[in-house]
Amino acid sequence: MAATREGWIIPAWPAPPRVRALCTTRQGGVSSAPYDSLNLGLHVADDGAAVEVNRQRLAQAVGGRPVFLDQVHGNTCLHVEASTPDGTEADACYATQAGTVCTIMVADCLPVLFAAADGSRVAAAHAGWRGLAGIGGQGVLEETLKCFGAPATVDSARAAPEIIAWLGPCIGPRAFEVGHEVRAAFVEALPAAAACFAPLSTGKWLADLPALARQRLHLAGVNSIWGNDGSAAWCTVSNPLRFFSHRRDRVSGRLAACIWLE
Repeated sequence: MAATREGWIIPAWPAPPRVRALCTTRQGGVSSAPYDSLNLGLHVADDGAAVEVNRQRLAQAVGGRPVFLDQVHGNTCLHVEASTPDGTEADACYATQAGTVCTIMVADCLPVLFAAADGSRVAAAHAGWRGLAGIGGQGVLEETLKCFGAPATVDSARAAPEIIAWLGPCIGPRAFEVGHEVRAAFVEALPAAAACFAPLSTGKWLADLPALARQRLHLAGVNSIWGNDGSAAWCTVSNPLRFFSHRRDRVSGRLAACIWLE
């Protein structure tokens, strides 16, 4: 897990040279507690002027324009360009133009970045459990893969085009306590997903969000998957000095995972 001088995460993955990516941490901004310091979300009651400064710092770091979506835990994947307005409703996006930065905000949900191995396009997806589960095994990851010409179903035998994926920080498998309805949303569509849930004595379950995402990506034909392996270093809840976490703090800032073409 490489890092910038601000402590931001630089993916260690075999992306082509013109593909650039990073994931911010909570360091490097101007917001005051409890949003300290690099909160990038305008919707969490932080001071708007501070958030704008933080977003400007991100734009300077990436050398392009981050496109901030209105994320609603859905499956829509949007083609973003220089003219795409911030606040457009979608939970994933892809870009084919240099300088347009696909940007996903998170504070426990899983950000997933994608790159075509030939460097022709990039994409980013917001994978909370609702978007990841989708309906009938079709969620935000499967929808995002369509922009690469990937199969439309998780049980397709046809291999996807050569795609590289990177999983960013999210709530870890020892912290993500869920009810029966969350487990059922995955297992009813894909029985093998049961391996990603551990029972608790309370009748609830611990869910392994990165493992669920890896499982779905593999089934869609994506075999080059990097980043979050479910270990403690990637857990947003367990690392309060590095990551924002809505589940931990309730009042929380937002991180951003970004990918773009140079």
